[in-house]
Amino acid sequence: MRKRITVFCGSADDCPKPYLDAAEELGRLIARQGRALVYGSGMVGLMGRVAKGAIEEGGFVVGINVECYRDFPPYPGTGELLMVKTISERKTLLMERGDAYIALPGGVGTLDELMEVWAVAQAGLLDKPIGILNVNGYFDGLLTQLKRAYQDKLLREKDYNMLLAAEQPAELLRMLDEYRNSKAL
Repeated sequence: MRKRITVFCGSADDCPKPYLDAAEELGRLIARQGRALVYGSGMVGLMGRVAKGAIEEGGFVVGINVECYRDFPPYPGTGELLMVKTISERKTLLMERGDAYIALPGGVGTLDELMEVWAVAQAGLLDKPIGILNVNGYFDGLLTQLKRAYQDKLLREKDYNMLLAAEQPAELLRMLDEYRNSKAL
């Protein structure tokens, strides 16, 4: 079982309710399964909801925040809070602290985090599973673009298959646990 799940997600409170609900459900499931949540330390939006779910279920939560966001506190009950100076340092710690990664709906920051962890894995510097929780088809456009890149031979098969996607949190966590390291094949 992947013990520490790093979650990338948005901080908008006014996004569609199914996104917020899925984030909270994911946090609850992570905690119920005895895993730790690692996240970007926000108290609002999907960030706040994934932390809320984990904390309310008695889970351990690690928040990683950037000093320029110091005025945006983590969700109350966060077990460990790490402060860094730059977004790059934050992304590095989010990668280092996780045994697997999940992207929920989000904006530029979420997509940046997802693509960076995938690029690092593609370069062979990381061999941990990466998943997308495709709530209400949020990532359909991205998945279509990636399929096109694969079909046009701009994305190798092993790299294309590295990114896992599911619509339900339990299914995605199962897929992450079943991921076989490419080095082990």
